[in-house]
Amino acid sequence: MSPSITRRGLLVAGAGAAATALVGGEPAGAAAAAGRFDLTAPATSLIWKKALRDETVLQSFAFDNAHSHLYAVQVKNGSGSAAAGHLCLTKLSLGGAVLGHMYLMGFGHGVQIGVERSGGTTYLWTETNAVRDGANAWGNRLARFAFTNGRTITPSSSGVTRYAPVTGATNTTCAIDPSTNRLVMRYRKNGGFRYAVYTLSAVKSGSRSPLYDVAQPSGLGVFQGYASYGDHLYLLEGSAYGPSNPAPGNTYITSVDLRTGRKVQRALTQAGKSLDYREPEGMAIQLVAGRPRLCLGLASGAAGARKVSVFYKTALV
Repeated sequence: MSPSITRRGLLVAGAGAAATALVGGEPAGAAAAAGRFDLTAPATSLIWKKALRDETVLQSFAFDNAHSHLYAVQVKNGSGSAAAGHLCLTKLSLGGAVLGHMYLMGFGHGVQIGVERSGGTTYLWTETNAVRDGANAWGNRLARFAFTNGRTITPSSSGVTRYAPVTGATNTTCAIDPSTNRLVMRYRKNGGFRYAVYTLSAVKSGSRSPLYDVAQPSGLGVFQGYASYGDHLYLLEGSAYGPSNPAPGNTYITSVDLRTGRKVQRALTQAGKSLDYREPEGMAIQLVAGRPRLCLGLASGAAGARKVSVFYKTALV
């Protein structure tokens, strides 16, 4: 993960009071999933040191639970790709085998992504409309597009639909809760980061009325990804191993109540502590036989030959 204004520097700037507003009602049939994950519970390995299509660090990932696939995003190989916002999207089996890829040119940094199944088609939700900021670029819109193996797209390509639920927001990314079909969007506005929660149908219809909108809590470290399950948000933080961050590292997960913005739990995770480099990257919810897993990604390996590992927690409280 390159030094960045968002995932490195702006986490502290984005912290703020945990004010929340419930703005819209939830449609029938979309009740929140019950319970929250116990962040102190042990983690289990799902994928261990697998390669993606390109050789850069994993940024984030999401699951197609209906077909047991995982989609991972990273900065595209090549000098200048980070500054231009060029991304590589890889489709994987749950065993870590590469099944396909796309290139997303000018989309952003891949901070977090979501997957939607609709009408038999898999759609990806990502940031887009990348704006350069020194060595990196960050999306200022959300995008929805169908996965098409081998295709290269830009923000204006056919089949790419762009959304801007929050007027004036920058650094916009999203994740999808597959248990409720809610989309949570992380965005920066007026110097701080916030999380707005919508039903997918509301976002696609152009609604600007979120179910919840809460500030990112203070007291966190280097931001690396997020996921939501029901009425709780999960935030990933930490940095790669190094002289100032030896094993088992500084990777923490924090849970936030989306109804109040209150920080509920924060715990160190030692998942994959034997990995070399070991940088936390991305979160996602996986559903297995209807049961949820809170998953986190870890990058490892040498520069130019990075690998991906995914671990999960299942205990609910």
